[in-house]
Amino acid sequence: MPVDRLLPTPEARDLLELTREIAEKVLEPQVVAAEKDETYPAEGFRALGAAGLLSLPYPEEFGGGGQPYEVYLQVLEEIGYRWAAVAVAVSVHSLSCHPLFAYGTDEQKQRWLPEMLSGNLIGAYSLSEPQAGSDAAALRCRATEVAGGYRITGSKAWITNGGKADYYTLFARTGEGSRGISCFLVPAGTEGLTFGKPEEKMGLRAVPTTSASYDEAFLPAERRLGEPGQGLSIAFSALDSGRLGIAAVATGLAQRALDDAVAYAKEREAFGRRIIDHQGLGFVLADMAAAVDTARATYLDAARRRDAGLSYSRQASVAKLAATDAAMRVTTDAVQVFGGYGYTQDFPVERYMREAKVMQIFEGTNQIQRLVIARHLAGA
Repeated sequence: MPVDRLLPTPEARDLLELTREIAEKVLEPQVVAAEKDETYPAEGFRALGAAGLLSLPYPEEFGGGGQPYEVYLQVLEEIGYRWAAVAVAVSVHSLSCHPLFAYGTDEQKQRWLPEMLSGNLIGAYSLSEPQAGSDAAALRCRATEVAGGYRITGSKAWITNGGKADYYTLFARTGEGSRGISCFLVPAGTEGLTFGKPEEKMGLRAVPTTSASYDEAFLPAERRLGEPGQGLSIAFSALDSGRLGIAAVATGLAQRALDDAVAYAKEREAFGRRIIDHQGLGFVLADMAAAVDTARATYLDAARRRDAGLSYSRQASVAKLAATDAAMRVTTDAVQVFGGYGYTQDFPVERYMREAKVMQIFEGTNQIQRLVIARHLAGA
């Protein structure tokens, strides 16, 4: 059931309608089989890219959509309503473009950004390592400066779109300590770059998550983004935006679980009445609706602060925390509404619950979000 939205312009409303049309006609028919068979949704990405939906929050001068984050996130929510894995990959793609846009030189942006934003190239974000997830300062993957560039050696982990992306925004160590990490833009075909077997995940199976290994892979110096040692600042600035992306996807997933649960509760009867008319179940659905609306309000508040040029780091963590916890709770309750049927693969609510879980983990676990919020409060 489409949600009525307050959008700032007629163009934004048109974008949302276009997103709904593509999601319904291209994504929806494929999602069940693709998630079961782990089939990469290449056709879906092509359709979204051709419609200009992979570049919405970036300026038109580089081929972007020139849309405020408030609009971009609502588009992302609509994609998540139909197919969470695709929406997560779209969010990661936008995240992977941010370091080049925000820290690249004019020459770097003119050379690479238009093609990245066109939808012809899909990006990935390569920050985590096997021993360095939430603790990004513990990175070990090293970029050693050599004549003309850098040699990259080491391993990365948990790469969404790993082995499928056309480029990787990589964070590697060029010095010691937290100020010894730099950012690089790595083409997929770089010699010495290989990928591990896709992880066998609970959900989001159609989009692979892999490890990567760099074996003396050479990168020209022009592929470094920002200054040497600026990597963590770049990573954290991108993650604030990425957390909002995941909040929007989680909200879309929760909205879908709520809508499916309401539709089922209107059809299913028990004791001579629709189960939605039993107060006990009606209250469960009411709490689910309140959780979804609250999640949407938190990510929109943070997005509007971002669009206004205000500080939004704490609000991004609040949105990510609130929306993903809500998605986990709402999808679990949706399974309960369906009863025994909800525990089977005959209905998609069990998939929604599996997909919601990881959203409490990536882009910074929800425990890390609480830490970020608490530090902001302590420093206020």
